[in-house]
Amino acid sequence: MQKRNTNMVKGLTQEELNTLEVFYSAWKRNKPELLNEVCTPEWKDIPLAPDQQGGPIGLQIIMRRLIDAFPDIEVVIHEIYGTHEKAAVRAELKFTHHKELLGIPSTNNKVAIALHEFHHLKDGKLTHTWHLEDWFGLLMQSGAWSTGGL
Repeated sequence: MQKRNTNMVKGLTQEELNTLEVFYSAWKRNKPELLNEVCTPEWKDIPLAPDQQGGPIGLQIIMRRLIDAFPDIEVVIHEIYGTHEKAAVRAELKFTHHKELLGIPSTNNKVAIALHEFHHLKDGKLTHTWHLEDWFGLLMQSGAWSTGGL
């Protein structure tokens, strides 16, 4: 009789899913300080934005600026995949582009920036987050970049 492999991959725990829910709800609830509850003090946001402070406080400052500038900003989660202590999230950052952002003049259009984030968790808290935002998509949606008729 063949021996069965008992090293099965464990899925995300309910505690880890709750951590992710709180992390993303900080945008909707306009409470960046919620990151203190779900991130370790040494949490790494990779890559840091120019002049961004490390740890949860660095992202909280960015969140506060974006929430203040774009009050209707929200994160819409499309999918969460993961295994115990690792999660991938596909989402969008949606808001009305009624102020200049990254040097791009206001369009007053509703825009959606694709987000792809990869989180590491330990003991139910986020320790690292690698993220990629589709800022090129903002250029396209705002008309600030044109294909020149391609």
